Amino acid sequence: MNNLDQVTTAAAIQKDDPKTVNGWAMYDWANSVYSLVITSSIFPIFYENAIPEVVNIFGIDVLRSALYSYTLSASFLVVAIITPLLSGIADYSGSKKSYMRFFCYLGGLACMGLYFFSPDLLILGLLIVALAAIGYSGSQVFYNAYLPEIATIKNQDRVSAKGYSLGYIGSMILLVANLAMVMNPDWFGIKNTDTAARISFVMVGLWWMGFAQFSFNRLPDNIYGRKSKGEYIYRGYQELKKVFLELSDLPRLKRYLLAFFIFNMGVQTVMYMAVIFAKNEIEGMPDSGLIISILIIQFIAVLGAYLFSWLSGKLGNIKALIVAVLVWILVCITAYFIQTPVEFYFLAALVGAVMGGIQSLSRSTYSKLLPKTIDHASYFSFYDVCDKVGIVLGTFFFGFVYELTGNLRYSALTLGVFFVLGFIILLLVPKYEKIEALEEIAD
Repeated sequence: MNNLDQVTTAAAIQKDDPKTVNGWAMYDWANSVYSLVITSSIFPIFYENAIPEVVNIFGIDVLRSALYSYTLSASFLVVAIITPLLSGIADYSGSKKSYMRFFCYLGGLACMGLYFFSPDLLILGLLIVALAAIGYSGSQVFYNAYLPEIATIKNQDRVSAKGYSLGYIGSMILLVANLAMVMNPDWFGIKNTDTAARISFVMVGLWWMGFAQFSFNRLPDNIYGRKSKGEYIYRGYQELKKVFLELSDLPRLKRYLLAFFIFNMGVQTVMYMAVIFAKNEIEGMPDSGLIISILIIQFIAVLGAYLFSWLSGKLGNIKALIVAVLVWILVCITAYFIQTPVEFYFLAALVGAVMGGIQSLSRSTYSKLLPKTIDHASYFSFYDVCDKVGIVLGTFFFGFVYELTGNLRYSALTLGVFFVLGFIILLLVPKYEKIEALEEIAD
């Protein structure tokens, strides 16, 4: 069966099926607790309180915040290296769900391993942090690749927004439960806050792996009925090479990927480093205030995801993204000047309004711009590489500028530069793709 035949066969599979869509969206509900509890709230605070301000790693003194940033950079670099080949193998063998499941379990078990995080075993602890990030990011590329297979083009913005919204809601529920435990450990028969925080990391792993079963049960397996014939690595490489050559003939998709790569550096770095910024730069900001700001972001992001889905229907995907990037530029400039916790809360609300919107719309825009293909995992691996290398560079520069200046406000301004460049490139995305097989999206 050739590729065109397989595309035709796939077209007979019902898209927009509520059961399948809900199963897909539930993976956002499952794994977003990692993003919120581990990367954005409880673990960063736990890390900042547990580790000395300056640590010696292999004979080199490094600021703890910069070390955390570098650890995330290294883990995402690993993902950027391995997932393209794995996605090619997944497309060739029809085993996308198996890879998604593997990375899910890797990330979930690593989160549970953070229970043992200790300054005395810092290298081991940072390795577990990296494995959790690799598990989360690795599963995302295969998860995202399902979007064009389960939803029609006209519904992809809405379905993508549904996933992110469920993720924000689910992660808020677990965070509130974790906060109750951390702030009042005696209510739960726990001896202290430190132990409560460690138990919360275990709960993240259990939540992630547990709710992921809904997705694994409902998502189709080997939707195109591909039959592998061995030589997985070679064939995976061939799949990747084929997609790369196809991508080179799609100038609109290439230009969009470049814009996404640059502005996403800023988006993801804000998500991973916001708590670190507030804890170091906002005078009088209590740990409870950091959590409040995270909850503000999460709550408003639910509305933001649907707002930008609606806006894309009015303006088109690219113009809606341009609006979002302009707001992000304002966020970075404002971050440089704010001084008080109340000001940070207002900034958090602004971040929430565009965080959900730009993440959801970025994913669905890429999905809409894809040509007719059955190699969705391979195509989304390029999207994922742009995402992860962007995080590598964003978190690295964030930490590097902090090392140079000792002031995270300058790091925030650095992120603003990424958004400005992304804005310019979005303006240069061609209105149409000059290839007949591509289904257009309106601008």
